[in-house]
Amino acid sequence: MAVAGVAAAGYTPAPMKQALTSNYLDFANGANDWAQQYLPDLMEKEAEVFGNRTIGGFLSQVGAEESMSSDQVIWSEQGRLHLSYKVVVGADNSGALRLTFDGSSTDVDGNAVGSSGADHGIRTGDMLLVSDANSTIQVFVNAVAGAVIETERYDGNASGVAGLSGTLTVLVYGSEYVKGAVGRTGANVPQFKSRTNKPIILKDKYEISGSDASAIGWVEVSGEEGQNGYLWYLKASGDTKARFSDYMEMAMMESVKATTAANTVSTITGAAGQIGGTEGLWQALATRGNISNALDGTATLAEFDLIIDELDANGAIEENMMFLDRKTSLNIDDMLAGLNGSAQGLGTASANMVAGASYGVFNNESDMALNLGFTGFRRGSYDFYKSDFKYLNDKSTRGLINATDGTNAIHGVMIPAGVSSVYDQSLGKNLKRPFLHVRYRASNMESRKYKTWTTGSVGATTSDLDAMEMHFLSERCLVVQGANNFVLLKG
Repeated sequence: MAVAGVAAAGYTPAPMKQALTSNYLDFANGANDWAQQYLPDLMEKEAEVFGNRTIGGFLSQVGAEESMSSDQVIWSEQGRLHLSYKVVVGADNSGALRLTFDGSSTDVDGNAVGSSGADHGIRTGDMLLVSDANSTIQVFVNAVAGAVIETERYDGNASGVAGLSGTLTVLVYGSEYVKGAVGRTGANVPQFKSRTNKPIILKDKYEISGSDASAIGWVEVSGEEGQNGYLWYLKASGDTKARFSDYMEMAMMESVKATTAANTVSTITGAAGQIGGTEGLWQALATRGNISNALDGTATLAEFDLIIDELDANGAIEENMMFLDRKTSLNIDDMLAGLNGSAQGLGTASANMVAGASYGVFNNESDMALNLGFTGFRRGSYDFYKSDFKYLNDKSTRGLINATDGTNAIHGVMIPAGVSSVYDQSLGKNLKRPFLHVRYRASNMESRKYKTWTTGSVGATTSDLDAMEMHFLSERCLVVQGANNFVLLKG
């Protein structure tokens, strides 16, 4: 039965400042006012045809929120503890091995060392492992002159480069001194790399006239956060609040820093600043994290081990949370269910019984093979806890973009649990903070974490405007510490 005056089922919120007829449930149209008088067989509940439309508190599950009082947050991340380098040139020097850092030399993370060699940290007295593709030898450093390292081999080979070819890999593994020798010359200072991010200001607004705010409809409505009643504006304002809460989270994932090139948003200026963007989670991981496409097809244990290899090569954080789209989550379920079934004698591949995967979080009950919704498992020394991430599935959010651009689709993210130690430049000391957290602007006078206020003449009168305006604001940015411990599942 058609209801006159009801807007077409487009379900897309109208980005209008004023209330429109299409925003409201209207059962009286023309002379046929029977719906207002008799309340016939109409559905008395608004149908939530898209279910709970909010994306869930992803950041609230994995991170924390801290205040900041300036226009940017600055933190420093410690470099690696040990000295190891790639693409070092080896040459014979009168029977000794000469190592040279040239313009292509890097540390293990790909950071350039530079031809001056001033930042390599190798000192006289160090012992080095020197390797090529076929052999590894031990050498002693007897002289350092900038980028040139003079060494003597422990094996007494007559030629310094004997058994070595091409570019070399170098690792400092200790030092040795003769009896009565003076102490070390020089010292290695811990290396820090400063990172910065700037907050953005997010806003939204809902408006309704005083007349429409007093209108009562017959259909009961309920909001995303439990609000209910017969006033349509209560529903609409609740929807605006829910949508704004999602925007605060989505912006922390999808945002990018603006470039300073011409014809970009960086040229949009206001009275007190300019549009500059902020570094979101995806951009941070694309720049400094690990990117994997190992699980975009049918997941196998060997493919998952490629991710573990990356974790081993970095911080080796043993507890990790995985937020996945539906397909990737099911792929992992299938992989683990197959392994567990074999381990219980339900499969044919006996090799899986010793594959090194454990499902202890489920107590390995006899009917475990029937429960395919794995939420936690262990591989090697790592614990993984996975969860479906609605934002990546929903067609009205990332799900649509992922379906359009499969090459750059985001299938999930792996986030280390716990905290990391960072140097806070404003406080001048090391602090432990979550790997992932939000910073928001705040002071003793003002908190901009999440602000909402009402203006107009409806309710508490603040002006002569015959309407109610609900305002929403947040100023925030994301801090991704130790991005090398994260994994972005992409492609």
